[in-house]
Amino acid sequence: MERRQDNRREERTPVDRNGSARHYRMSQKLLSIGDDYWIENEAGERVFKVDGKELHVRQTLFFEDVAGAELLKIQERLLHVKHTMEIESPDGTHVATVKKAFFTPFREHWTVHRAAGPDLEVQGNIVDHEYAIAAGEHTLATVSKKWFHLRDTYGVEVELGGDDVLLLAIAVVLDQMAHTGR
Repeated sequence: MERRQDNRREERTPVDRNGSARHYRMSQKLLSIGDDYWIENEAGERVFKVDGKELHVRQTLFFEDVAGAELLKIQERLLHVKHTMEIESPDGTHVATVKKAFFTPFREHWTVHRAAGPDLEVQGNIVDHEYAIAAGEHTLATVSKKWFHLRDTYGVEVELGGDDVLLLAIAVVLDQMAHTGR
């Protein structure tokens, strides 16, 4: 029994190739208004919660710590030409805007306009959870399903020095935007 638990723990933990990243496990489960899901660290401990609040006209998600304190609010913007979602601090201060590029022939391309700091570029296959989030040439986070054998699970590897909360929130936003028909 103990050996099975060790095997499962190894399965859900991406390999740390260079000792300079933190790893999180995300559930690709259906998230709609009123649904919640947990984000776990590499030890399998719950570290963040994504809370889909009911009674909002627009799609609204709250990114919270384990104690339930709101860290970020994610909200769909309805009157934009491109599909757009805003990320705000708990006091309503703009943190970032996530937009899909109009035309990208070979790969999906998204831009994250941050209020503080350079814009981030997201490239790869968003639908299949195989992409990277970068500031210029520097990759801040990598998202992949290859680290897990579970069908509805993907991992996020955040480089040291990266803003874990913001980068995980961006992964949540991209999942929501790429799977709007769910």
